[in-house]
Amino acid sequence: MRKLALNDEILLKIEKPARYIGGEVNSVMKDPEKVDIRFAMCFPDVYEIGMSHLGIQILYDMFNRREDVWCERVYSPWIDLDKIMREMHIPLFALESQSPVKDFDFLGITIQYEMCYTNILQVLELSQIPLFSARRGEEDPIVIGGGPCAYNPEPLADFFDLFYIGEGETVYDQLLDAYKENKKNGGSRKNYLEKAAEIEGIYVPSFYDVTYKEDGTIASFSPNNSHAKEKIQKQVIMDVTHTYYPEAPVVPFIKVTQDRIVLEVQRGCIRGCRFCQAGMLYRPTRERDVRVLKQYAYQMLKNTGHEEISLGSLSSSDYSGLKELVTFLIEEFKGKGINISLPSLRIDAFSLDVMEKVQDVRKSSLTFAPEAGSQRMRNVINKGLTEDDIIYGAGQAFEGGWNKVKLYFMLGLPTETEEDMKAIAELSDKVARRYYEIPKENRNGKCQITASSSFFIPKPFTPFQWEPMFTNTEYIARAAIVKHAFQEQLNRKSLRYNWHDAEVTVLEGVFARGDRRISAALLKAYRLGCLYDSWSDYFDFDKWQEAFRSTGLSIEFYNLRARSLDEILPWDFIDSGVTKQFLIRELKRAKNAQVTQNCRRQCSGCGAAKWGGGVCFESKN
Repeated sequence: MRKLALNDEILLKIEKPARYIGGEVNSVMKDPEKVDIRFAMCFPDVYEIGMSHLGIQILYDMFNRREDVWCERVYSPWIDLDKIMREMHIPLFALESQSPVKDFDFLGITIQYEMCYTNILQVLELSQIPLFSARRGEEDPIVIGGGPCAYNPEPLADFFDLFYIGEGETVYDQLLDAYKENKKNGGSRKNYLEKAAEIEGIYVPSFYDVTYKEDGTIASFSPNNSHAKEKIQKQVIMDVTHTYYPEAPVVPFIKVTQDRIVLEVQRGCIRGCRFCQAGMLYRPTRERDVRVLKQYAYQMLKNTGHEEISLGSLSSSDYSGLKELVTFLIEEFKGKGINISLPSLRIDAFSLDVMEKVQDVRKSSLTFAPEAGSQRMRNVINKGLTEDDIIYGAGQAFEGGWNKVKLYFMLGLPTETEEDMKAIAELSDKVARRYYEIPKENRNGKCQITASSSFFIPKPFTPFQWEPMFTNTEYIARAAIVKHAFQEQLNRKSLRYNWHDAEVTVLEGVFARGDRRISAALLKAYRLGCLYDSWSDYFDFDKWQEAFRSTGLSIEFYNLRARSLDEILPWDFIDSGVTKQFLIRELKRAKNAQVTQNCRRQCSGCGAAKWGGGVCFESKN
């Protein structure tokens, strides 16, 4: 019988002990004596967040299909258990076996957002694994990172043995097989890292040296080991229909952030929004066959007991089989109390027919993302939406019976003027006006428009990767302009406005485009007590500022300057498929407020066609 890592006395003291006991429906149990590789898969945040992540579920399913591998899960302990584990020297453990993570062959950490970086250090330290890769011995797990933030791994380079760049379905088997072979042959840790470095998509930070110019910019970035490649090529699975997918995902004991099954309908996005890192990284757009998705729906509902199906993608309404799939889901599951969730919809592509069918199951607020208030600004970011599109789409929603709409915007975009800021309030008011054009007897109660603005952060591999940011004071001043504009609108009683934390934005910007030197400030902040930085209750900007001051690093250097187009960027050694020439071309078009057509209307020559499939080749099939 499995012995829990935490005794009853500890479990009774902490919040939500079910986070730590494992044993959930569909979790995989194996005999540790009958596997060759033990892999701890970590999401560096609390259980409820990590359990909602599809990528982890896909890898968990994929690894455990191998008889020679046992993949288990581990999450960041919450603040209460963190304190107890440190006081009692309890090593961090995996949920399935309750075994210490330090006894595993691999610790794989998915890096989904920059504000989880201190949690990564927490996971390593509680696991009793040396924080720095250079200090790890032969008995320590290989620490591997992946996910969107791995596309600029440099702020974390000192803490990871290797990074997997791209989609996990491609070369993980090679990576695991190489480990088995190295172990069988009595090879060392370094021998394995050299074998790994020869596999496409694998980056071993210790095999590269960085030098800097007097002005702080990078002078050179080059391999120091003959096994390391000059360029790391991102990994892409082209046939997303027939790749791995978890038909029996783990069902948590407690309510998690997304308590539902997710059908990933496609990867990538045809739109080319210039601020969107995911839209550039996950090119080309690849669709899943609608027939396979229907089968997944049956199997996953049967195997989980969930009561909601969500369609997952960057832009669900661009999926060519959307109407067929939603119609099928409604007709099949409507009488069984299953809700259908449709995130990532575009107003201009929204189908009233689909919307009404979803409404029959359960009505809730609808979320749209105009991103900018003025047409000029939407052209700058290549959103491809006109004001008429937005008002018409909102009208469709209101006519269909909705009265609550959430609108997402960004502040601090390149070339933004005060008029662009005020236009956020003006557009929100126009959406509310459209509601009140409906005859009173046909309205569904009072209208509520909630507008939210985040602050723009330039991300690697986007056309805006060279652009400067602002100080947190300037961001707050911009939000104040928008807030004041909302108070002047005719329908202000139907409007609400809120904005993201400016201090978090500043820090996120540093990590998004930082280099290896940032690791010193990260470690210092962690030592000062920074943890769960993505949670507003625990984020402490003063400690972060102290960490940067004490390590001699400047937030301003990373955030407030424009990069020259010929500067060596920390992530330039990664080939994402999208060429730098394309990004520069798009930056120039942005400055001229020129729109670039979406991938289905016209190829923009971004470079993603080299993968030989997806939307780039649709018309040829």
